[in-house]
Amino acid sequence: MIRLIHGDCIEKMKHIPDGSVDMVLTSPPYDNLRTYNDTLEWDESTWQAVILQLWRVIKPGGVVVWVVGDATIKGSETGTSFRQALYFMDCGFNLHDTMIWVKSGGGAVGSNKCYTQNFEYMFVFVKGKINTFNLICDKPNKSFGQDKSGVGRRLKTGEHKIEKRKPSKEFSKRNNYWYIAPQRGEHPAVFPEQLANDHIISWSNEGDTILDPFMGSGTTGVACKNLGRNFIGIEKDDKYFEIAKARIEDSTKQLKLDILNK
Repeated sequence: MIRLIHGDCIEKMKHIPDGSVDMVLTSPPYDNLRTYNDTLEWDESTWQAVILQLWRVIKPGGVVVWVVGDATIKGSETGTSFRQALYFMDCGFNLHDTMIWVKSGGGAVGSNKCYTQNFEYMFVFVKGKINTFNLICDKPNKSFGQDKSGVGRRLKTGEHKIEKRKPSKEFSKRNNYWYIAPQRGEHPAVFPEQLANDHIISWSNEGDTILDPFMGSGTTGVACKNLGRNFIGIEKDDKYFEIAKARIEDSTKQLKLDILNK
């Protein structure tokens, strides 16, 4: 099921039943770094209202992945991303992981008085105890194939405890900082397909329902279709809604899209 909704996400989410969404994957506006065709209305009261709706619609054990960064104004980063993370926790969410998206091969120059800005936060929130975690294991183990028997944890004396250890697997779970190249497109802040793909694999199962309240160019929807997830996407801007609709339709020619306009 692919459901695309045209309109303001705060109002449209009110029609989504309580506890009906397995996962949210989204990237909200970053302060006022983009105008989004002059449709942006974004301040503290707005993002708080969004987070309250996310708490309502997400299932117990469900995950919200919130990809966000901060603007720099008059020489100071706003810190909005941290305020949002703390508000998620005030609403009842657990901060499951603070992940980093390293923009491999890209990044903003920023101020000449500080280092190149080359990452964004990927906050992973959970409503209660997490239901699904399919951690991606693609980091090669240097000790793979080596006999490590007899080498154990270090004791308070500084000596190693002698214990039998299982051989290392060829690959272990990856780190919580992901090197993913930025992606260009018709939207001013395109979500990289690999980033969407890897988060959806990590925190959901086939048949689950994924919500993106800031659908943008529709990357989360395309990834959901490719991975066998249901998708609900909300987009306020007329132009970007049509871009997302066309893009998802192109990747879902065998499916009927449920399009809801304002």
